[in-house]
Amino acid sequence: MLKKIPHTYVIVFFIIILAAVLTWFIPPGKYIEETVVIDGREQSTMVFYYEDQLPEGHTLDSQPQTWQVLSALFNGFVRQSNIIVFILMIGGAFWIMNQTKAIDVGIMSFLRYARKLESNATMRRLGVDNIIIVMVMLLFSAFGAIFGMSEETIAFVIILIPLAISMGYDSITGVCMVYIGAHLGFAGAILNPFTIGIAQGLADLPLFSGLEYRLFAWVVINIVGIAFVLRYVSRIRKDPTRSTMYEEDSYWRKREASDVNNITYYTPRMAWYVYAAVLLVLAIFSVMYPLSTLTVGASSATITVIPVATVIFALAGIWTLRKSVHFFILLLLAYTILFLIVGVMGYQWYVMEIATLFLGMGIAAGLAVQKDANDIATSFLDGVKDIMSAAIIVGLAGGIIVVLEDGGIIDSILYGLSRSLGQFGSVASVGVMYVIQTIVNIVIPSGSAKAAITMPIMAPFSDLIDISRQATVMAFQFGDGFTNMITPTSGVLIAVLGVARIPYHKWVKWVTPLIAILILLGFLLLIPTVTMDLSGF
Repeated sequence: MLKKIPHTYVIVFFIIILAAVLTWFIPPGKYIEETVVIDGREQSTMVFYYEDQLPEGHTLDSQPQTWQVLSALFNGFVRQSNIIVFILMIGGAFWIMNQTKAIDVGIMSFLRYARKLESNATMRRLGVDNIIIVMVMLLFSAFGAIFGMSEETIAFVIILIPLAISMGYDSITGVCMVYIGAHLGFAGAILNPFTIGIAQGLADLPLFSGLEYRLFAWVVINIVGIAFVLRYVSRIRKDPTRSTMYEEDSYWRKREASDVNNITYYTPRMAWYVYAAVLLVLAIFSVMYPLSTLTVGASSATITVIPVATVIFALAGIWTLRKSVHFFILLLLAYTILFLIVGVMGYQWYVMEIATLFLGMGIAAGLAVQKDANDIATSFLDGVKDIMSAAIIVGLAGGIIVVLEDGGIIDSILYGLSRSLGQFGSVASVGVMYVIQTIVNIVIPSGSAKAAITMPIMAPFSDLIDISRQATVMAFQFGDGFTNMITPTSGVLIAVLGVARIPYHKWVKWVTPLIAILILLGFLLLIPTVTMDLSGF
């Protein structure tokens, strides 16, 4: 019988204790920036010195850590306070929006429209079911890549599995459409603030830089992942009894359609007031910022993005409100994502601005469905409670770095790693980083927690072995994403399988070949980050 896996908090606390123990055995040291002459030109370089070898004028305030393992928890929260608040604000805002059922309505409307394609003979020959599966997976993949949809997939599994069953497939197909789709996007993250945003922030990189290659990687990952799923469903389409879940799926075959079909479509007067208020704000910003210079890598363009977006919102807002408040809230979500992109690319927004933007979206969504101030506050707090564990783990993980820094050994560790790993070559080194991140993900599935633990060490280490920090972020990104779909420590995965009534051992048997393919693909996608001159790397 397997022993119970320790709680993530317990794992992190033991890592803090291990870090304290290391401060008693690893000699403290420090990297110092010095100017050297290479080929007749002066260049700055980082030179390592142990504590007893430091040049005159340089000191290292360090001591072996004991009781400090407890104070490190406090100091870790202080160190990561901006990221912790960022996570809590976004979690609360999304909870408000999720309670409006707008995303549920949007997905079901999309599915109903897609089913109408069956009346077209050409589309029917191409395979309407395949088109629906691809479009749904791409939709959730975009959600995973842009704002890190993960926990939200649990609710959508209940919606999509009956759809998959009605199409003649199985519960695994339904889980693939939602969970696998979202986590393909999560692994190939483009603008995910919970992984890329935090990792790049901790690595001192411009937020969401290197977008072009990550977008390419997202496309490749989706092509491979979706092709794997389509190959599977083609076998089930020919003979549904070949599904490993055929007997268990009798529950779903007998179950009625999801209650989401019974959602009432309406538009309260308050939604129009919210529309007018948002439009006024956009009009003011259009006057203040008529032109925006958007920069992507080495390219930039100056366009009238805010005024044009305001005009489109004025028209689209009326159209969506005439249909239902749910579609208006989806418009607010789309504009939130749009202005996140504009803000980051054109105005150097960081976590404070992005969190503020999402908070505004959440409040507007709550007001639009006639929630009063108390209801919105309660919903926000419910969202904060739901994501509190991720925020706390970021603070706890910060304590690891505090102990290593106060013990003066973090640079010593980096120096030792650079001497050993640096001999492997850049491709092998980034591959080892990828393996380390993949292994860490098995015991700490939280992407934000893993970023907080590993990036402060991996980012400066990559400098020492001449690998770009952007490549290190991608090694974290892939290592964090793929094994989420199989690791038993992932609460989201276990919850999804529980809702879908899929036994874990059957899921492992099905998903293992896909995970193996994706892990290999991740390594192949990392090679260009150290062998080619890519924008942002």
